Amino acid sequence: MTAIAQNRRSGGFTLLELLVALVVLGLLIVGLSHGVRTGLTLWTAQARQMSGTAELDSTARTVRRLLSGIPIAPVAATTGDVTLPAILFTGAAEHVSFVGDLPTGMGTTRRADITLALRGERLVLIWTPHRHEPAGIAPPPNEVELLRGVARLDLAYWGSASPEGPSSWLAQWEARAMPQLVRVRLAFPTGDRRHWPDLIVAPSLSQAS
Repeated sequence: MTAIAQNRRSGGFTLLELLVALVVLGLLIVGLSHGVRTGLTLWTAQARQMSGTAELDSTARTVRRLLSGIPIAPVAATTGDVTLPAILFTGAAEHVSFVGDLPTGMGTTRRADITLALRGERLVLIWTPHRHEPAGIAPPPNEVELLRGVARLDLAYWGSASPEGPSSWLAQWEARAMPQLVRVRLAFPTGDRRHWPDLIVAPSLSQAS
C-alpha cells in the first residue's frame, strides 16, 4: 500500500493541494489588485494636486507681472513747471482696471486697456488695444481665462486717498497717484483644497514710451 500511495503522489497533485494553491493564488491576485488600485488613486490625486498648484503659480506670475509693470504717461496739461502724470488705474474690491503691457502669448497687441475681474467662477483678463485718443468704433474686448473654480475675488489697495491722510488698505482706489501696494486675494468653494496665499504687488511707475 505504501508503494501504491507513493506512485500516486509522484504522478501529480491531489485535489486538496490544487484547492489550496488556487486559494493562495486568488488571495495574491486580490492583494495585488488592491495595491495597484490604491497606487493609481494616490497617483491620480497627486497629479491633480500638482496640476492645480502649477495653475495657481502660473496665474500668480501673470497677475504679478501685469500689476508690477503699470506705466504712467505725461498729460498735456501742466501746473506751473510740473507735468502731472496721468494714472490710468482704477480699482474696486471685485475688479481692477489699468493700462499695461500684455504678457507674451496673449495677443499681438503690446499695450492694452486691461481689467482683472471675476466672471461667474472664472478669473479673467478682459482687454482691448490701448488708444491714446478715441478713433472710430472701439474693437470688441478680448477675454482670457486665468483660473476657474474661484468663489470670490477680493482686491485691496495700500495708500492714502488724500496727500494728507494716513496710508491704509482701501477697498477702492480712484486717486491720481498709484497705490503703493495691491493685494489680490482669492477664495475657493468649500471642499476645494487649493490655497492661494495673498499676492501683494508693488506697481512699478515706469515712464511710458
